[in-house]
Amino acid sequence: MNPCAGDGFDVSALANAATRALRAYDPGHDLPVLRQRFGADLIELGANENPLGPSPRVLDAIRVALAEVHLYPDPKGGALKAALAAQLAVDVAQIALGNGSHELLMLLAQCFADAATSVVFSEYGFAVFPIATTAAGAHPIRVPALPREHATLPRGHDLDAMAAAIRPDTRIVYLANPNNPTGTWFDDAALDAFIARAPPTTLVVIDEAYAEYIVAPALTTALRLLPRHPNVVVTRTFSKAHGLAGLRVGYAVSSPSVIAVIERLRESFNVNALALAAANAALSDADHVARSRAWNHAEREWLVARLRERGLRVSPSQTNFVLVDFGQDAAPTERALYERGVIVRPVAGYGLHDCLRISVGTRAANQRLLDALP
Repeated sequence: MNPCAGDGFDVSALANAATRALRAYDPGHDLPVLRQRFGADLIELGANENPLGPSPRVLDAIRVALAEVHLYPDPKGGALKAALAAQLAVDVAQIALGNGSHELLMLLAQCFADAATSVVFSEYGFAVFPIATTAAGAHPIRVPALPREHATLPRGHDLDAMAAAIRPDTRIVYLANPNNPTGTWFDDAALDAFIARAPPTTLVVIDEAYAEYIVAPALTTALRLLPRHPNVVVTRTFSKAHGLAGLRVGYAVSSPSVIAVIERLRESFNVNALALAAANAALSDADHVARSRAWNHAEREWLVARLRERGLRVSPSQTNFVLVDFGQDAAPTERALYERGVIVRPVAGYGLHDCLRISVGTRAANQRLLDALP
């Protein structure tokens, strides 16, 4: 008898306790199916992609790399690490590469957390944080976010409460700055105050996936903390401003000792050859990133103004998306947009039932969204 044919065979019972407690990451709608249904009329505003696409240098680099696609990629990603080290003013030994920053956030929990430890993260923080915690079997400490009515950071990280939640067994604190899905951020002074309260035995992981979009003058980067705080880890991605979402490249920057532990568990060849070449080329085109940032800022401000004219509450954002509060269950609105071929991101899974996350698209895409809103 084939046990895979059913007849009472419950393979989930064979999974370890941490895996049994997990729910799979929800990527949102099945976009390949929707692309077939709507064709060129589909407006995709749910994945926080860069509608300007990658630098032309990236496409040239991929074409060259195609000639060697039959060969294994550099397992160390040496050229990309060297380019990152030069741009970020760090040592190569301070960098780990990942299949997107998602993999690195998971690896950090796998390397440093277990059933005897706890992990602190914020309510409405990035969805990978609780997944990584649960996968490691660690105890999750989910700290309530700032209230919806907060003047400057509605639903943002409550750093004071998060610092107070750290226990002697806390191995990791996950922060996102700016945060997905709220778009909120905290400035350098607030982060400095938090770091001063975090014990050196706790890794403070700051996900800066949207760093290239930041225009707030009081917010720079947590990379500046690395020389004085070896327990700080910064993760970033090439998926957003660099426009490489389809290639999956991310990186972590920390002290060499932290990176050395990550390297013990990192999968060999975890970043493919095309992705390595593309990311290296993307780093060389600072003008493209600057154009993406300036364009996104202007288009985001235009979109926010139009949404607020309709009486909608839009949270402040330093990202390429906005969180829109409809003041009531947002599911009917999301469904109405869906039927009109405008795809946004429902965030009920975060507990934000009244909200939708909307990526900043082209002017034409943004206007389609506004026209389709019920």
